[in-house]
Amino acid sequence: MNDAGLTRREALVGALGLLARAAPEGTSPILDIHCHAPFPTHGESWVVRHQRAAGIRTSALLPLNSAGANAGLPSFNIGQGSALQLARKYPGEFRWFAIADPRKKSCARTLRKHLEAGARGIGEMKFPVECDSPKMEVVYELAREFEVPVLLHFEHGAFNRGIERFYRIAAQYPGVNFIGHAQTWWGNIDLYHRQEQVWPEPEGTVTPGGITDRLLAEYPNVFGDFSGHSGLNSLLRDEEHARSFLNRHQDRLLFGSDCLHRRMGGRQCWAAQTLAALRRLAPSKEILAKVLWGNGQQLLRV
Repeated sequence: MNDAGLTRREALVGALGLLARAAPEGTSPILDIHCHAPFPTHGESWVVRHQRAAGIRTSALLPLNSAGANAGLPSFNIGQGSALQLARKYPGEFRWFAIADPRKKSCARTLRKHLEAGARGIGEMKFPVECDSPKMEVVYELAREFEVPVLLHFEHGAFNRGIERFYRIAAQYPGVNFIGHAQTWWGNIDLYHRQEQVWPEPEGTVTPGGITDRLLAEYPNVFGDFSGHSGLNSLLRDEEHARSFLNRHQDRLLFGSDCLHRRMGGRQCWAAQTLAALRRLAPSKEILAKVLWGNGQQLLRV
């Protein structure tokens, strides 16, 4: 095997076993709203094997831009081409999203090209701009035109700044589905969250009524993506709150992994840990099925 892809035998075995591994018997299939496309350092086979090992039936492949790793780097995309290629190679297992740097004049042209080619969403948008800036409104207008969701990485002082003003965007674009993710998004489930607390992530008791809690309650076009450490932390820091939160926002929550695809488990395999937490904390099988599959299926029209 090499990183250019799976062997024919592995692909066949994976396809035959996919449904059997999708979830424990009698439970929901899984849609991963936040799977990153193959990077040059770990190729296609890692992504496919990781998703299958986690029992994920369908994944949304999200490219990244260099600005998401380091705002001082020249701007370039990581994984846009590989996301498209992987989705076409495994059409039942992967969908793909598009990204473009909103600070560039070419942003609208680039996004339009990919959306016309079949991208099912825009994201992960992780750029050092205000979430309600005119530059980002160009992105939201295209999402409205093509009827696709936008996945946003909220990180105070860094990316999609100004979450306290995001309600204006949600109200201005009622036809656009927004998916929130990352430290500042999940920190704000708590009424008393301090915006400057990005890392280490907050611990302890959650008081309902934070910005994220209100966005999910008041705007039917706003969703939350449990991917990464921040999503997992939001479930584990106060498990009693997590159960009520899952119940309260059961139609607005999505499973995501955001894994590095470098190992099939371990401390940085958010997929395995978040799935275990959701299966343990979800108030009912019906709610679990919505978070793992139903809500994402409707968003992506799978």
